[in-house]
Amino acid sequence: MSELDRRRFLKVMLGAGGALIVGLPLRALHAATLPLPLALLGDNWTRLSAFVSIEPNGRTLIGARAPDTGQGVRTSLPRIIADELDADWARVEVLAMPLGVEDDNGKPRWLYGPQHAGGSRNIAEAWQDLRSIGAAARWLLRQAAAQRWNLPAERLGTHAGWVIAPDGRRLDYGELAAAAAQLQLPDAGVAPKPASDYRLIGQPAGDVDARAMLSGRQAFAFDQTWGDGYVAVIARCPYAEGELAHLDDGAARAVEGVEKIILISVREASGLIGDVPLAPGVAVLARDTWAALKGRTQLALRWRARHGGDASSAALAQQAEVLLKGTPTTPVRNDGDFAKAFKAAAHHIEAEYHVPFVAHATMEPMSCMALITSDRAHLIAPTQSPRRALSIVQKLTGLDAGSILIEMPRIGGGYGRRLDDDYIAEAVLLAQAAGKPIKLLWMREDDMTHDVYRPFGVHRLAAGTDRKGRVEAWQHHLASTSRLWHRGVPASQLWTSEMQSDALPAGLVPNFQLGWYALDFPLWRGAWRAPSHDSNTFAIESFLDEIAHATHQDPLKLRLALLGATRQWQVQGVTFDSGRLAAVLQRAAQAIGWGARVPAGHGRGLACAFSAGGYCAHAMEVSVQGGKVHFHRAVAVVDVGRVVNPLGVDAQIMGGTLDALSTALKLEITVKDGQVQQQNFPEYPIARMRELPRAVEVIAIASGATPVGAEDLGVPSAAPALANAIFAATGKRLRRMPFAAQLARMG
Repeated sequence: MSELDRRRFLKVMLGAGGALIVGLPLRALHAATLPLPLALLGDNWTRLSAFVSIEPNGRTLIGARAPDTGQGVRTSLPRIIADELDADWARVEVLAMPLGVEDDNGKPRWLYGPQHAGGSRNIAEAWQDLRSIGAAARWLLRQAAAQRWNLPAERLGTHAGWVIAPDGRRLDYGELAAAAAQLQLPDAGVAPKPASDYRLIGQPAGDVDARAMLSGRQAFAFDQTWGDGYVAVIARCPYAEGELAHLDDGAARAVEGVEKIILISVREASGLIGDVPLAPGVAVLARDTWAALKGRTQLALRWRARHGGDASSAALAQQAEVLLKGTPTTPVRNDGDFAKAFKAAAHHIEAEYHVPFVAHATMEPMSCMALITSDRAHLIAPTQSPRRALSIVQKLTGLDAGSILIEMPRIGGGYGRRLDDDYIAEAVLLAQAAGKPIKLLWMREDDMTHDVYRPFGVHRLAAGTDRKGRVEAWQHHLASTSRLWHRGVPASQLWTSEMQSDALPAGLVPNFQLGWYALDFPLWRGAWRAPSHDSNTFAIESFLDEIAHATHQDPLKLRLALLGATRQWQVQGVTFDSGRLAAVLQRAAQAIGWGARVPAGHGRGLACAFSAGGYCAHAMEVSVQGGKVHFHRAVAVVDVGRVVNPLGVDAQIMGGTLDALSTALKLEITVKDGQVQQQNFPEYPIARMRELPRAVEVIAIASGATPVGAEDLGVPSAAPALANAIFAATGKRLRRMPFAAQLARMG
């Protein structure tokens, strides 16, 4: 414990008065053991739980519990608290909270609720409990003012950091904080205020870190330093399942500044420390980054594959074609009698769609700082899954949960990559072996060649319609490389990461069949943005367009007819409302001018998706000239329930749309001789600004429904909307991603 920590600790124990601090759990008053930012503790306070601290000068500190990977939760979650508190946002300072955990008889007990990033779940999970936290703090302040003025609290109002009496008298929250901190909350809790009283929720707010990021002051994990530690880089086995055949590290050890060479052995790699095995590797630990990287280049290494040394993505595609001619590995769903209905159909439509492996390519590569002693572990890690990181530390060190501190600084992109904490396991192993704090750095090439990639898949779809074009039979067969491969999941359940048995159009077609074929391939796979929805929606929404064309129907009317009357049912564990999906679809069509004439050479396309409880539709107008697509308009309409921060939703949908378009146009990871061929951005070219829409017009449907996240919602329907627009413009159907080479052949 540092001197500063000790001073704060003493103040906590002595209970020096001054500030109001409220949070979850409200009964938790054991301040000294809670892992909180020192600034949130303040210098002058009496009662601690978490989340909110109001200091005597009125400065309000609000803790942000979820890792921010760019989805804006360091802004949106504190604004939920601030609105209920009726705080002055101009006097609010947001602080990142570490993982809140303590040991409970050998098991971790979570102190601050959900702390993760992924699945677009943060907003939905936070909505109720963070509102309660803000409401509780506001209730205490009103009670304190009521005592000061000898008035009933019910007669007092609040506004922007003030409690206001009926006669106009005012008391700043800072003046009341000490008195409020002495009061007890009612056992029944405090009800949040009605939506009609919201002042911040629904109003646009810039990202709280924007200024720091633009000025270069934002500290990411990559920027952190521990003065007396080592910098570590690793040369990893290029095969997913391989081993070290030869090592001569003499030249590396001779590099000035290189301190240690440590093997991450096959024995360690074979144990499932996290959810994915570690790659065997040779780590170079040095006094600085330059020496570590120089040392790594001096390693004389030879690797050999234990399995899949001749694997290639080209052969994988051929394997998928063969498999799709046979019986599915897993029959996922079977409604009615597809074969009979398809045979009797007036129109038969069949098509095949290909989706390649893709990398996450986060702007900030993986990294982790780790300090491990016999009784304590301290990590600074850009992770989307800090609880999983804690589990890894416990497995490797045997420490109890209360002895582990995990800090989560702002993250330079996640997209699902940081749900897997292999880089954290590496850092802990190296810190243990080094006996010093270490800072593990992955370079871009490490990231590109040792990612957990979006799965590869080939979709084969068939549909039969009656003479009026109504879809009576639907079959979707998918051959793919499950992202659950080698994660301890039974073979019978590997399909669950690839298809959802109740995903649309399930429930809308009377004779409906889903089947999955397992593709075996030695390349680690993981969650990529809107997992499985991104790939499956491309196939489904492209195929709907093909049905519409083959049966001479308007694609919009076909989709609306398929959705039918407004009704609700359960899809993927949440309530799906067909009317809300129809509404975003119609609004997108209206915005793009669907049905109106387009200039010669232009084409319009649309697509829609239901993902993570949210609804999204894209509509685009494009032309193809000189082998390149030109975007004339791009519209995205979303329904995410009540919008907490409109600017945040706009940013998420724009970012998701552009990322999806870049991926659809240009990105593919290929494998040859068992090794990933792309090393860096020259071989994996993220689209440039000039290659993408100049603007994505985002329209959010007004709603009072419980909010959901927009983190991934802009992804699934963007690529099929583009493919459908290209077809409308050129008559060429693109069924294989990425599109760029096919567009070039169009000339």
